[in-house]
Amino acid sequence: MKVAICYPSFETSKGIPQISQNRQFQWTTSGPVAYFIYPVVPASAATLLKTKGYDVYWLDGLAQKQSYEEWSSKLGEINPELIAIETKTPVIKKHWQIIDNIKDIYPGIKIVLMGDHVTALPLESMKNSRVDFVITGGDYDFLLLNIANFLSQKQKLEPGIWYRNQKKIINTGKFKLDHNLDSLPIIDRDLTKWYLYAYKNSNFFRTPGAYTMFGRDCWWGKCTFCSWTTLFPGNCYRTISVKKALDEVGNLITKYQIKEIMDDSGAFPTGDWLRNFCQGMIKRGYHKKVYFNCNMRFNAGLSEKDYQLMGKAGFRFILYGLESASQKTLDKINKNLKVENIQPVLEWAKLGGLMPHLTVMVGYPWENKVDLDRTISLAEKFFTKGLADSMQATIIIPYPGTPLFDYCKKNKLLTTTNWDHYDMRQPVMKTNIPEIELLGAVRELYSKSILNPKFILKTILMLKNWDGVKYVAFQGFKFFGKLWEFR
Repeated sequence: MKVAICYPSFETSKGIPQISQNRQFQWTTSGPVAYFIYPVVPASAATLLKTKGYDVYWLDGLAQKQSYEEWSSKLGEINPELIAIETKTPVIKKHWQIIDNIKDIYPGIKIVLMGDHVTALPLESMKNSRVDFVITGGDYDFLLLNIANFLSQKQKLEPGIWYRNQKKIINTGKFKLDHNLDSLPIIDRDLTKWYLYAYKNSNFFRTPGAYTMFGRDCWWGKCTFCSWTTLFPGNCYRTISVKKALDEVGNLITKYQIKEIMDDSGAFPTGDWLRNFCQGMIKRGYHKKVYFNCNMRFNAGLSEKDYQLMGKAGFRFILYGLESASQKTLDKINKNLKVENIQPVLEWAKLGGLMPHLTVMVGYPWENKVDLDRTISLAEKFFTKGLADSMQATIIIPYPGTPLFDYCKKNKLLTTTNWDHYDMRQPVMKTNIPEIELLGAVRELYSKSILNPKFILKTILMLKNWDGVKYVAFQGFKFFGKLWEFR
């Protein structure tokens, strides 16, 4: 059986959709800052299917910059029996159209949809398109193999799958995240065209770079706004073994000459797992060959000594979700974080030699102008003190399936349920602050945080080598792109 993992191309005036490996959807403008994030779990699915004897094809029309006609023609050349498409809320209606178009042209192909939106609303896609299967939950690899085995070997379907049986829509039950991650093969990067994602990414100081995902997904997993809590509830957090993680790092270094790795687990494993991983990086000498980046939480329980160990192990970039400087907001979105605990963690990270990145959001329905100004001031303060090195600012979106979405529905705070507008470019919740001021706040966050003397001097010092020049140029294009996006 031929199986294809697909990201269909489509034309839009909004830019390029960031679908893969993204918890919060965004459009990226075309040109120098156009980039694509390597989709780790779909890549794992492709690899797993290949090891089980299936003919597997990787058709990312977006990353390959194909037109829809070019992508569809390639699909016809391969003529797979089964294709899987990852989707997200702002593009779901477009994907319904694409699915129906595929069915018109290639009626024999079975189509699978997967992602956070269809996990939250599986029946919606079954009713609004001719999709054959919907995978709920985040274990796309295990469940896609199960669907392939169902079609080719009549294997029983696992819980978490919706499918059609003639005119009936059947649900196999609530998904279970109990698969053993160590049973997965190391991802076949050649099969999944790793080079498409290796050279343009604002998280990489040196290239080529690669993505991993050693944990699924966040050991907290309770933030009310995070779309991936639908895929990976925190109480189901799993990791691969330290040895397997180190083996994967070694494979990336030796086989692909990777110079920087971003582990995109929602929150990187902590405690003994982290310490053993760091010690392993040092013992194997990987810390001298590759930079390592990760997502982390301020409330991770790490000590100053842990951050020192991370620095010695080659960690460089570390991403924290700041979200807001309002304690009321942090409590309402269930961040499990106190504002006063943020700065000490940043200080430890900097002392360990790490470069903290902050994510900030505006547009919470309960916040006022004082809360907003406080968030802008706190972000500016961290950049002025040299405690933050980069930042992402966006408008918060209540994605279907999240507690924030349910809160908004209950309190009649949604201004629209047209999923096209759920792309972080405009608010879809009623707020106490006019939309134009929220857009201005995003611009102000970027401008005040980045355009200060200490940050500018540090940026100039990065220009001493070619890696630094490329990194600063990419960040510069991205910065001006964000100012234009939220104009």
